[in-house]
Amino acid sequence: MTAILVTSEQDLEMVYAIRKVVFVEEQGVTEEEEYDEFEKTSEHVLVYFEDRPVGTGRIRIVEDMAKLERICILKEYRKYGLGKKIMDALESIAKSRGLSKAKLHAQTHAKEFYSKIGYKTVSDVFLEADIPHIAMVKEL
Repeated sequence: MTAILVTSEQDLEMVYAIRKVVFVEEQGVTEEEEYDEFEKTSEHVLVYFEDRPVGTGRIRIVEDMAKLERICILKEYRKYGLGKKIMDALESIAKSRGLSKAKLHAQTHAKEFYSKIGYKTVSDVFLEADIPHIAMVKEL
């Protein structure tokens, strides 16, 4: 398994396709909510499993902090440690940009995963796209 920084339009289309399956089709998020004005200004990563792109995430800088977003893996590839691979890649990008803190809005079912890799809950539960989330942060 490898993670790459997206540098081509073809790779970006793969990012969108993975997110469409996970967020739009599986979780019922509208396409209008899923794809936003930050797509072209964010940095995206793709994670590959056996040469197939199966997961993604993006990073952007908000208030001198890395904001990690749209982290997902195709259902049949979960439980292979790919989430950690995506997070490592995003955190590495953040560090290379001189950032010392990362934040994210985690779906509540993923709280344990993010906690295990050092993220701390900093909010009560709130809704994004009608899905319960919590804000979490980590010192990098």
